[in-house]
Amino acid sequence: MNWEKLLSAKRWGSEDKYNADPAEARSEFQRDYDRLIFSSPFRRLQNKTQVFPLPGSVFVHNRLTHSLEVASVGKSLGRIFYNKLRQDDLNVDEKLPLISEIGNIVSAACLAHDLGNPAFGHSGEAAISHYFTDDAGLKYKKEVTEAQWADLINFEGNANAFRILTHPYAGKGYGSFALTYSTLAAIAKYPCESLAGHDKSKIFTKKYGFFQSEQKGFQRIANELELAQVSDSPLVFKRHPLVYLVEAADDICYNIIDLEDAHRLKILSYHDVERLLLQLCNDPRMPARLADIDDDDAKISLLRAKSINTLIGACSELFYQKQKTILDGDFNKSLIDGIPEPFCSAMKEIADISRRRIYNYSSVVQIEVAGYKVMGGLLEEFVPAYLNNNSHYTRKLVDLIPKQFITSSTDPYQRIQTVLDFVSGMTDLYAVELFRKIKGISFPSIS
Repeated sequence: MNWEKLLSAKRWGSEDKYNADPAEARSEFQRDYDRLIFSSPFRRLQNKTQVFPLPGSVFVHNRLTHSLEVASVGKSLGRIFYNKLRQDDLNVDEKLPLISEIGNIVSAACLAHDLGNPAFGHSGEAAISHYFTDDAGLKYKKEVTEAQWADLINFEGNANAFRILTHPYAGKGYGSFALTYSTLAAIAKYPCESLAGHDKSKIFTKKYGFFQSEQKGFQRIANELELAQVSDSPLVFKRHPLVYLVEAADDICYNIIDLEDAHRLKILSYHDVERLLLQLCNDPRMPARLADIDDDDAKISLLRAKSINTLIGACSELFYQKQKTILDGDFNKSLIDGIPEPFCSAMKEIADISRRRIYNYSSVVQIEVAGYKVMGGLLEEFVPAYLNNNSHYTRKLVDLIPKQFITSSTDPYQRIQTVLDFVSGMTDLYAVELFRKIKGISFPSIS
């Protein structure tokens, strides 16, 4: 793979209309960022769980604040890499006219990286998968292909994000977001179909990145950018190199920010967090600086900022040093897993403590269990109603699905996707409210 082909301002759904004007104030990739930040799916992230239940009396991060922070870190990672290239070759901009836009591409992709995540975090994904593997949805297996069934029983937020950004929803226009090819490719952590996903031996097949319905679209992008193809059946590509920077920005933010939120909620003590983050600060003056601050939250804010700065530097340097291996598609680990000691060990310890003490905390587990019940309950009502709309009750249920999701197709897979588009796009609060109302637990107010 090479940067000349990998960086493209061609737009999804508007390929024939691309005519970039160099006099414009915004680049094509800055337009991607702006389109995302003003979009409805992005706004809905404010009411989707990151880790801790929402809302609460103590501020914790939601999917929206997380995505904004990831975008900020991602922009720094991309800009530092570009600066390093330019130090080596002052003519790099002439050879690669779009290379200076790497920070903007990564930043836009970071904004979009969680758009496909359903309500209740990863338990929402698991609940959707469970409906088809161990619940009432199992009966639909005979109505879809093997590849389509693999999509349903392993519902993947990454693939759902690509669908949201490229699918021609009714009334939204073919181009939908009309993002650039490079931004779309930079979102795809796992550029393979579901039949190839879940192979942990390769970083690009740990999960999957597109549904069967979007496979041809992803292949078109991959061919345009000349992503390295691994196999045709099942369809597998190697990652676009900028995926590594998007992934690193996400890894940096959630690992560090979850500690900060856990301290605010008194799950971890100040001394717990201080010990973990001091290992990453890479600043011998830090203990003295902390001694001058009285407020524990302010101390942790300083520790968080210095830790993120250290990790940005380490990941950008690794990306630069391993550029050839990454372009060849042979770098088989995340940047966070490849940074030097003592930072790598410190991050592994943070990940271990997060698993044991944060992600297994009672309120976190409760929201996961509740999410299972709510998401499963919605699917058991809406899926059979939409596939077999043959009664007054089911017609009323189908009327609740927004028209943009409705399909004219009679294909069971596409009709199931209609329901998944609707349910996976819900915020936590809306999903709970709708579940309670259609189950008769509560009644809508009449104004």
